[in-house]
Amino acid sequence: METYAIVLDHLPNGRSTDRGFHREPVVIGLGISELKFLEAVVAPGARFAPGARIALVPIDGKAPPIGHVRRRLSADELTSAARTELGPALEVIVREDAPRYLKFFNEAGAVSRRFHLLELLPGVGKKTMEAIVAERRARPFASFADLESRVHLKSPERLIVARIERELMGIDDKYRLFVAP
Repeated sequence: METYAIVLDHLPNGRSTDRGFHREPVVIGLGISELKFLEAVVAPGARFAPGARIALVPIDGKAPPIGHVRRRLSADELTSAARTELGPALEVIVREDAPRYLKFFNEAGAVSRRFHLLELLPGVGKKTMEAIVAERRARPFASFADLESRVHLKSPERLIVARIERELMGIDDKYRLFVAP
């Protein structure tokens, strides 16, 4: 269950596709732990900027700034503003939870004799994959900066962000690394 989300878009007048005269103000957000797109009804008077982190459930007895989560969204239902904010939001999520995503670089295994999970990251080919595997045998990567300096891989967190974006947008792929189907 998602506890926090990052705001991708705030629609103070509700969605234009909502029927009826009474449209509720909503927030389109990205859940931080499970990476799900959510539509949440906003509590009266609340305002949100894109990129803001909001609680979805009561924390320490304090009511969240939203009324309730209405539903889970697909990538097709995102507004253009939400699509624009997706990349920066994912970068924040990956940097804040670096150990979770470094674990992938430290533990990803081979799928077959000819294919490795690391090769699913955009921009990682056989030689880069072999360099990552060789370096992690010596000692696990402690941070993205450590990974970058030892393997000479430019901004590894961006590779993770690009892969998560592909998975969220529903690009057909046999393997899911970070987002549940």
